[in-house]
Amino acid sequence: MTATASDVIPGVYDISEELYHSDPVPGGSLSSSSARKLLPPSCPALFRWYISRPQPPRKEFDFGHAAHLMVLGTGPELVVVEAKDWRTKAAKEQRDAAYQSGKVPILVGEHRQAKAMAAALRAHPIASAVLNPEIGDPEQTLIWQDSQTGVWRRARLDWLPNGGADRFIVADYKTTRSANPAAIQRSVYSYGYHAQQAWYLDGVEALGLAADPAMVFIFQEKMPPYLVTVVQLDSAAVRAGRAMNRQAIDIYRQCVETGRWPGYTDDIPLISLPAWADYPFEETS
Repeated sequence: MTATASDVIPGVYDISEELYHSDPVPGGSLSSSSARKLLPPSCPALFRWYISRPQPPRKEFDFGHAAHLMVLGTGPELVVVEAKDWRTKAAKEQRDAAYQSGKVPILVGEHRQAKAMAAALRAHPIASAVLNPEIGDPEQTLIWQDSQTGVWRRARLDWLPNGGADRFIVADYKTTRSANPAAIQRSVYSYGYHAQQAWYLDGVEALGLAADPAMVFIFQEKMPPYLVTVVQLDSAAVRAGRAMNRQAIDIYRQCVETGRWPGYTDDIPLISLPAWADYPFEETS
């Protein structure tokens, strides 16, 4: 299904990343990443500021975009710059021109690295089976209305099954420094991937795509030999993520209804030293 910003209805959409991030829902909608900006350590005021301004390209995301393109087969157009780094004037000019045209600049060495990562992932028996192009489609957008609040929600799934597999398994691909399960556990908590999974599966179920969907995260290291680890989150993690999402949706609804987007607090908090602080100076009588 294709769509424009003027005729959105609940469903699965094959739209550009640019349109997705500009929010194709008239009146606004919540994504998983934006919802987390409503919650501590962020706040509604920061969320409002974030969504009301176009976000400039972030160089640290460029390699991830390139890896996604190589692995999933779709994504923003790359501009491969024949340079070792970005220090020369010519390289900087090519980088800036790419950004201005909506493309992703990448150094030639990073381009080779992304291609090698894709080859390593295709050799991984589980990851390659999950991302089999015969049973799924990359970069699909889900748009649905929250049944409890009426808030519009959206999600952009790295991989959405198309009905050709025995089990409906959503997949999300992430590049990382370490694909060690212990490091992944920390990343899941730190970056809110448990909330992301709950959000995505809510969309799948709300749209009637599957009654009992599953989800895996495919982590791949960015350094040779580009190790891959495929993980599932347990039910407790997903429940915690779903509770986070519900809180964010309720905050969003209240802010929209009142037109008020508060900061961290409206009170005068009493601040103590942190629990880990050292107290070298004790009070003496």
